[in-house]
Amino acid sequence: MEISYWVSVVSIVLLFLVSGSFSIDNFHQAFPIVEPDPGHTKLRLSREGLEAISRITTPIAAVAVIGPYRSGKSFLLNQLLSLSCYEGFGVGHMRDTKTKGIWVWGTPLELDIDGVRTSVFYLDTEGFESIGKSNVYDDRIFALATVMSSVLIYNLPETIREADISRLSFAVELAEEFYGRVKGQDVAFEPAKLLWLIQRDFLQGKSVKEMVDDALRHVPNTNGDKNIDQVNQIRDSLAVMGDNSTAFSLPQPHLMRTKLCDLKDDDLDPIYVKKREQLKELVASVIRPKIVQGKPLNGKEFVSFLEQILEALNKGEIPSTGSLVEVFNKGILERCLKLYSERMGKLGLPMPEQSLRDAHERSREEAMKAFDEQHFGRHHAKRSAEQLDEEVKEVYKNVIMANEYQSSKLCEALYTQCEDRMDQLQVLRLPSMAKFNAGFLQCNQSFERGCIGPSKANYEQRMTKMEFHSVLPIKSVREHFKMNLSLMLELMKMMGKSRSLFIKEYNQRLFN
Repeated sequence: MEISYWVSVVSIVLLFLVSGSFSIDNFHQAFPIVEPDPGHTKLRLSREGLEAISRITTPIAAVAVIGPYRSGKSFLLNQLLSLSCYEGFGVGHMRDTKTKGIWVWGTPLELDIDGVRTSVFYLDTEGFESIGKSNVYDDRIFALATVMSSVLIYNLPETIREADISRLSFAVELAEEFYGRVKGQDVAFEPAKLLWLIQRDFLQGKSVKEMVDDALRHVPNTNGDKNIDQVNQIRDSLAVMGDNSTAFSLPQPHLMRTKLCDLKDDDLDPIYVKKREQLKELVASVIRPKIVQGKPLNGKEFVSFLEQILEALNKGEIPSTGSLVEVFNKGILERCLKLYSERMGKLGLPMPEQSLRDAHERSREEAMKAFDEQHFGRHHAKRSAEQLDEEVKEVYKNVIMANEYQSSKLCEALYTQCEDRMDQLQVLRLPSMAKFNAGFLQCNQSFERGCIGPSKANYEQRMTKMEFHSVLPIKSVREHFKMNLSLMLELMKMMGKSRSLFIKEYNQRLFN
């Protein structure tokens, strides 16, 4: 009887869990909101973290920390939240990465921002450049954090490298691209406040802010070096951030880094403790509610926005920092140019010039549409689209030349046939004006039907100057040549001369 009772209890609990009505009781802990798929290439949502966020009815702000693995991101977040390692985000001291995907601290800080009560969530992200992952996965994490956050803390150890600038630039471009795919390309991307944070700062001389400003300046390139151009393009991609960034540094808290979780503030470097408190104040001062299309988001709206962005990130093919955006777009450009060339290659040449122009416009529009659907990055895509248009024009020029050649070849053959036919009619043993007129009319009709393309006008003029002997009525000439008045007058004059010559020869051959 007792066993049956417990079986019933377990069954009820399992049904309760499966039904999805189970809710979190304790939000004072970290929850995953985005996790890697089994292949560690794409991302998927975790309902625990989403529940922690969706319950919030006030405007939301998110502070995300991003950076290389083993750079102290989780420890930093615990410090900002005044939490120990044992109650806050998991901190690891092994060589493999501790945090997987993106995690959120379930209890937001409540701040009054410009008179608006705002719930501030702190996000921990999986460090990039760890082993066993693709560049695309790291880039998706970075881009998603960039889109989600109101404040993005770029956590870097000791100094700034060119690779750090390149990765940030690429993440911002990714974020801008997929924000546009979700909200519309004409909707301006609203970037997070960027905070460059240099950990274990021991270098002397310039301030961190001066170092960041110097690192982001254009590199002089008087000789037009392509490599330097590429370096400056990376900096141009960060223009969307504008002046929306600042910098800060933290000294090493203690020499025994693996023992940090067991140390109290009294055991830490006093300078570090002082600067840590200054950092808290700085972060609090720059936090603003997350704004999308001019509207602050509450918990449910934030989750919905996250779902849309993540779907776009996973669905779309994206380049990686290992394969630059230009290279990625170049592949798309080549495919679109091939599409245009194939469409134009199927045309039956020769054809009238207007028909060729219409076919060109249709094929070009199809190629540009395909590029718009597949290209990546607004800044890079503009250059690539212009390049595609130029290359389409070059292909079109070649098609025009091919059409002119085929038209000339066809019209020349028809003209030669007419010329040979008229010569045969002139040397008949018994000349006949009726046969001559019928032959000329048949020749003209054949030419009108068969000669097409840009060479037709030129060969029509040559036909009017053909020195044959004809007595074709003017009405037939007008009907079958359909020429302008000046050509008609020229033809009438020629016909009068031809009539006299034909009658003269006709009489000579008839009576001799």
